[in-house]
Amino acid sequence: MTSHTRGALALVAVLALPACASAAESDPGTTSTAAEDAAFPRTVQHAMGETEIAQRPERVVVLDTGELDSALSLGVTPVGAVTTDVSSGFLSYLAEGAADVERVGTIGEPNLEAIAALEPDLILSNKVRHQELYDELSQIAPTVFAERVGAVWKENVALAAEALGREDEAQAALDEYETAAADLGEAIGEPSGTTVSAVRFVEGAIRVYTPESFIGTVLADIGLDQLELPTAEVPTFAELSAEELTRADAEIVLYSSYGEARDSGEAAVLGGPLWPRLGAVRDGRALAVEDDVFYTGIGLTAATLILEDLGDRLG
Repeated sequence: MTSHTRGALALVAVLALPACASAAESDPGTTSTAAEDAAFPRTVQHAMGETEIAQRPERVVVLDTGELDSALSLGVTPVGAVTTDVSSGFLSYLAEGAADVERVGTIGEPNLEAIAALEPDLILSNKVRHQELYDELSQIAPTVFAERVGAVWKENVALAAEALGREDEAQAALDEYETAAADLGEAIGEPSGTTVSAVRFVEGAIRVYTPESFIGTVLADIGLDQLELPTAEVPTFAELSAEELTRADAEIVLYSSYGEARDSGEAAVLGGPLWPRLGAVRDGRALAVEDDVFYTGIGLTAATLILEDLGDRLG
């Protein structure tokens, strides 16, 4: 685990200390306090309607990266979680916190039998990934879905916190994040005068992310000016071919791969003729970043780690 990861997890752990009076986050056999239990039963409104949660959840299953980040950020260790479709392990920056979490398939193919076998008392996911599975999941346990993913990550943290009974901890942590982002903007000095391009190599395509994405919201919170290109099917990113690479140029380029660089197309592009032509490359401001943190995590701990990383490099 890197020092950045330890720092971010320490931040959210401190902010979640009141919630940790119940060790049930990691030990489902431990009971929570009477004050905590008093917040239940409760009915949570979410993307698929409303769900009644009878008692404070102690056996939680999460089915997307953002929900895993949210749970761990709030001091709750799920009993089960999925991995991405390109990895057999949990996200690198959450791996230590999720060491005892059972894998229940991938985001694309959750294993319903494995989920049911864990006897969860809450399932967290979102409509984007698993709308078609909602009825089956809700027969296993109370299930709460966020409407979307990405730019709405703060709302999703709040929704997960409501389902988990961790609202105060979530608000405190989000306030701390907002303050840290503003402080980084001040440390950079006139951040709005610095153009940043958030580039990700995915299955041979080049994605340039917009302010309507997770990374886009973090860059906006810092106050950086983001390169914006016309989008097609989804508002979160524009997709370029290797021949269009120069359109992704900016004063700072943050780039990574979803999966291995040889499979994502990154290796071919970085070894090709257009990469050295980018101004950010010539100026030494094309920065390789960790994909799990900058693009895949989509949560509070990931956002905090982004601030720490960019603070070291830009602040």
